[in-house]
Amino acid sequence: MYIDIIDNRDDITKKAVFAGGCFWCISAAFNNLQGVGRIISGYTGGMQPDPSYKQVCTGTTGHYEAVMIEYNPLRISYVKLLEIFFSQIDPTDDGGQFADRGSQYKTAVFTTDPEQKKATVNYINVLQKLELYDSTIVTQVMEEMPFYPAEEYHQDYAQKNTYDYEAYAKASGRKAYIHSIWSKTESIDELIRKKKYEKPDDEVIKKMLTPLQLGVTQGSGTEKPFDNMYNNLKDKGIYVDIVSMEPLFSSTDKYDSGSGWPSFKKPLAPENIIYKEDRSLFQTRIEVRSRHAGSHLGHVFSDGPDETGLRYCMNSSSLKFIPVSELDGAGYPQYSYLFF
Repeated sequence: MYIDIIDNRDDITKKAVFAGGCFWCISAAFNNLQGVGRIISGYTGGMQPDPSYKQVCTGTTGHYEAVMIEYNPLRISYVKLLEIFFSQIDPTDDGGQFADRGSQYKTAVFTTDPEQKKATVNYINVLQKLELYDSTIVTQVMEEMPFYPAEEYHQDYAQKNTYDYEAYAKASGRKAYIHSIWSKTESIDELIRKKKYEKPDDEVIKKMLTPLQLGVTQGSGTEKPFDNMYNNLKDKGIYVDIVSMEPLFSSTDKYDSGSGWPSFKKPLAPENIIYKEDRSLFQTRIEVRSRHAGSHLGHVFSDGPDETGLRYCMNSSSLKFIPVSELDGAGYPQYSYLFF
């Protein structure tokens, strides 16, 4: 199965490191997410090697309580991980988090490469402009430092101690704060776009799409190779679903495959992609569809560039291109970091 091929690609496994106060709460937020592997509670940011919980709690080691998340970038994006992290913290608190006070409980993102740094800085700027908070965001963005796993009893604490964890999350004030900020929205995407990525009613779809777009997205059709809108497009920007407008691919991952259809090395937002086995045309292929609209997008093949070894061969008729100059106005400012 194709999904197994992705999950078993150790060479494309990445890591994200977030500090957001008590690591029990941050770790719990990432449980059971598709594309997320190990979640390790630990300590980072200080100079003392292999510290203990007791030492870190003194606030003198320079370490933060943090979590290291191993994830597959073909299944979940770093931007999605940022969204989850920032929805669990008070990024304006410079003295700790909720009932937990001290430098070891301050918030920070430890980036592992320049792209993560750009994405994080951009994301914080987007959050600040949304005016969700009464104060300035103070979450620090720092380069990765040595990470030391915490004691075993801290690992998977929420699963091992469900009642105690729930009681702590409530008593600390974290749950109430999260509810006060996010109760009116499900995600930062909704705040940014002012609407969810939804599939309209069939009658609306028929009116909004051309016959070709309708046949491809709703009837799993295929447009002509070479004679389509985006095969030769080299402009900078992102590609979204023509029906739901959910983000799918970026021009930074587009390449000329010679197939006659727009091709990409990987998705921009893999959490918006679903895969299905396609046995039509007397062969077995892996069909690619959008998660929210269910639009037929194309197929993915294992003859792509070395970076991923994958070729996402898409139909132009399933996509809408948003140029980089229009990202903010169209509601996609979280992706502008790709182009600076």
